Amino acid sequence: PVIKEGDQEKIDEEKAIGMIRHAIDTGVNYIDTAYYYHNGESEPLVGKALQNGYREKTYLATKCPVWALKEEADFEKILDDQLAKLQTDHIDFYLLHALSKESFENGVKKLNLTAHMEKAREAGKIRYLGFSFHDTLETFKDIVDYYPWDFCQIQYNYVNTEYQAGREGLQYAASKGMGVVIMEPLLGGRLADPAPHHRDVFPMEKTPVEWTLDFLWDQKEVSLLLSGMSSPQQVEDNLTYAARSSAGMLTDEERQIFVKAKEIFDNMALVRCTKCAYCMPCPAGIDIPGTFAVYNKVATDGMNKAKEEYEQLKVKADACLRCRKCEHVCPQHIGISMLMTEIAEKFE
Repeated sequence: PVIKEGDQEKIDEEKAIGMIRHAIDTGVNYIDTAYYYHNGESEPLVGKALQNGYREKTYLATKCPVWALKEEADFEKILDDQLAKLQTDHIDFYLLHALSKESFENGVKKLNLTAHMEKAREAGKIRYLGFSFHDTLETFKDIVDYYPWDFCQIQYNYVNTEYQAGREGLQYAASKGMGVVIMEPLLGGRLADPAPHHRDVFPMEKTPVEWTLDFLWDQKEVSLLLSGMSSPQQVEDNLTYAARSSAGMLTDEERQIFVKAKEIFDNMALVRCTKCAYCMPCPAGIDIPGTFAVYNKVATDGMNKAKEEYEQLKVKADACLRCRKCEHVCPQHIGISMLMTEIAEKFE
């Protein structure tokens, strides 16, 4: 949780500490942070939250910012700084943060970071050695094979099954005996509140959030997942969902739901356009299916990338004449003229 101070956002310390301690009291035992989270404010906050006996109830995880290391001695300097901020004498799970091919070659290898991690473990400063990851499956396997890691952390959800490490990477790491921590289970919140046609794929007895988390808990290779929570209600919801979870919890029929949900998200995340093109040609010259495809990329690829593609369209959404000829023939009954106004405003 954050509070506004002018144009700046600051952690709502009292509320955040209360949420962390309530989660621990109710069974959460793994707390994840990192050196640069919240502009460096996260580790000190977590350190405060874990006082008064909470540190002893918790596995603490934080990360070494590999990109910030200029020489080998920087590893221990930053680690000691983290221990001080976290008010602890050891970190249970220590990760090399956000490894890619470049940081693996020019950081991990050149600065002998695994050797420094081992030295820190021998000194009792860290216990389990791992890394978090953002790159290709090939690079992921190279890093896994480089060193006998205890665990890793990957981005994974029902949309990202073939993205970065993906399902194959998950299974590969698990086959090596590694624990696998999942980040971005809700894809930065984008899977928490899907568009109506996307939400309709999921049976009503659970929320889209619970279904999305169950997709992960169902897989035996998943050791645990990280879900960012910014309100007490989100803490309560996640505690409830976790209490109902287990590996192998879903039926084969239920697993097929996620295949359909991924298909919808990948192709028509915001607009239920199947690209049948019955709406074409448009009297105003708009490529209606093409415009919707670009708009859907706001959900899948982010606003900046979608806007770049939108700028390449010869005729933009604001050219819509609102004649509604397209709407009379659309099999999906999409309110095309209204959406064109929305899209034009979104990309302005």
